[in-house]
Amino acid sequence: MDTSTSFLQSLQHASDEVAWTQLVDLYSPLIQRWLKRHGAATSDVDDVVQDVLAVVVRRFPEFKREPRTGAFRGWLRTITANCLRDHWRKKNRQPAAIGGTDFGGVVNELADPDSGLSKEWDREHDQHVTQYLLKQIRVDFSDKTWRAFQRFAIDGCTADQVGRELEMTTNAVFIAKSRVMAALRERGRGLIG
Repeated sequence: MDTSTSFLQSLQHASDEVAWTQLVDLYSPLIQRWLKRHGAATSDVDDVVQDVLAVVVRRFPEFKREPRTGAFRGWLRTITANCLRDHWRKKNRQPAAIGGTDFGGVVNELADPDSGLSKEWDREHDQHVTQYLLKQIRVDFSDKTWRAFQRFAIDGCTADQVGRELEMTTNAVFIAKSRVMAALRERGRGLIG
């Protein structure tokens, strides 16, 4: 995918097999991890993930990119909650969540955009997508630029420390961070924030 094209823009072209493969690669692990951690039965996880992604593919033309950041994240969360409900309705059962609580309560909390669980979903989503996108854009930068970004933006070193460590000016460290962050924002436009 071209760096100048955001992930969501590439998905608007349903015939773009690469974009849909990336969608599956990006979101399958996130949804699987979330379902397992919150008590979904192992035997249900892959079916629910497949259902969620099938709905995303089918309904993506209806998705409205609102001016607010995180619209896709919220849309995906809602689809996940609805697919969970549908899955257990079809199986005519209600699984227990971790600790023996009703998993339906967990699903209802996930569907509520103001709940603590939804906020947890949002944080995990953004972290997961950020890591995925960083791997995608890594090839666009020299090793030195990438190391400067990583040491300064991720590891929390000062620009002066990174400059000395990598034999760069402080300004060059700021520029490295800025370039990587701009590419990350462009690639993840509408997905994170």
